[in-house]
Amino acid sequence: MSPIVIAALVGLVALAIGAAVGYFVRQVQAQAQAKEFEAEIERVRATTEAHNKELELKAKDELLKKRDDLEVEAGRRRAEMDKSEERLQRRREELDRRIDKLERDQQALNKRQSQLDKRNTDLDKREVAQIAELERIASLTQEEAKAQLLETVEASARTDMARTIRQIEDEAKAEGERRARELIAVAIQRVATDQVSELAVSVVPIPSDEMKGRIIGRSGRNIRAFEMAAGVDVIVDDTPEAVTISSFDPVRREVARRALAKLIGDGRIHPAYIEKLVDDARREVEAVIKEAGEEAAYEAGVPGLHPEVMRLLGRLKFRTSYGQNQWSHAIETSLLAGVLAAEMGADVAAAKAGGLLHDLGKAIDHEVEGTHAAIGAEFAKRHGVHSRVVNAIAAHHHEVNQESVEAVIVEVADAISGSRPGARRESLDLYVKRIRTLEEIASSFKGVEQAYALQAGREVRIIVEPEAIDDLAAIDLSKNVARKIEESMQYPGQIKVTVIREKRAVEYAK
Repeated sequence: MSPIVIAALVGLVALAIGAAVGYFVRQVQAQAQAKEFEAEIERVRATTEAHNKELELKAKDELLKKRDDLEVEAGRRRAEMDKSEERLQRRREELDRRIDKLERDQQALNKRQSQLDKRNTDLDKREVAQIAELERIASLTQEEAKAQLLETVEASARTDMARTIRQIEDEAKAEGERRARELIAVAIQRVATDQVSELAVSVVPIPSDEMKGRIIGRSGRNIRAFEMAAGVDVIVDDTPEAVTISSFDPVRREVARRALAKLIGDGRIHPAYIEKLVDDARREVEAVIKEAGEEAAYEAGVPGLHPEVMRLLGRLKFRTSYGQNQWSHAIETSLLAGVLAAEMGADVAAAKAGGLLHDLGKAIDHEVEGTHAAIGAEFAKRHGVHSRVVNAIAAHHHEVNQESVEAVIVEVADAISGSRPGARRESLDLYVKRIRTLEEIASSFKGVEQAYALQAGREVRIIVEPEAIDDLAAIDLSKNVARKIEESMQYPGQIKVTVIREKRAVEYAK
């Protein structure tokens, strides 16, 4: 055999031996590891059994402990249930006793009720018999007697009520008049203002009637230019040495008066010069208005007014009402309201401001639709005047409700200033119309026989039919007439309403 083959064979044998040895070694190692695993398993099994025995013992201890606790709790609950049963038993016994007592009381009540029913039946029979006997004696049925009794009681009650109401009203009126006289006397004494009664001038004197032709101008050009520039109507009539200026706006009328007076004094009358003098007069009047507003606020002691409010206040210098200058009237009303507020413990500042501004709307009521109280209140509110003062302005003629005592004080001060002797004057037509309206209002009520206006319209005397108006109704009638006069008329001061009820018995001897 060749050495190569031998070497190959040797290698194969060596490889086979190596494989056999390796297999044997692995078998030995596997057996060794298997024994180690069995030993570990045995050890784990032993540990687990010991642990299980320990857990079992602990569980048995816990169960025994819980059983003992449950037995204790069950015993406590059995004791509580025994006590509850005892209480329930006692309550049942108590209820049984009460039920027995109630049954006995019910039997007694039923017996008493039967006795009362019997007695009521007897009383009803007696009442029917007595009513029948009374009707027989009085010759009246029950309804007739009841009606007669109610009529007598009502007449007596109404008489007593009227007497009591009259007594209370007389006492309250006497005390109120006494206190009012004191307040008004103090206010008038402390407010010593001059009473100015003047009208805005609307008649301009001229040196001669020749000046009328120059004022008219050629084909009327001068008078047309003047009327257009000033916004007024110039009336040139047969009035000797006078020219009349007519305008609904007192400020325009004053501007026109000043401008026309300057034209007449200067003598140069032509359209260009007219426009210049009218502009100059307008600036003068604006300056006078501003100064008058500031002066009014200073004299009344009302600071902090808006410039537009003071400007409107100054326009009142050229406004009159019943001959009374409204600028002076506003100042006087403010001073009177301040004194009254001080005496009554009210807000003096609000009362003075309300008195000063109460007729503010008269400066623009010819330009805006509405009453002067509502217009003035809206203007004052728009320019930051306090709401209490705004209410005093709006309510001084009762167009809205008075929300404060200061509003009432402003109304009273306005009446005092307007009703002073000589403070106002009115035309004969207005006077006659006011008197006629008073009598018509009084005669419009049912039961009035005659009505007369007395003391220049400061009192209305009403004679009523005694059969239609009793004493209580007479009191109500006087209040209703006074209320209707307040709602439907404007007048200075106050009007006294007197209702006269006379019962006359007349018989003739034949």
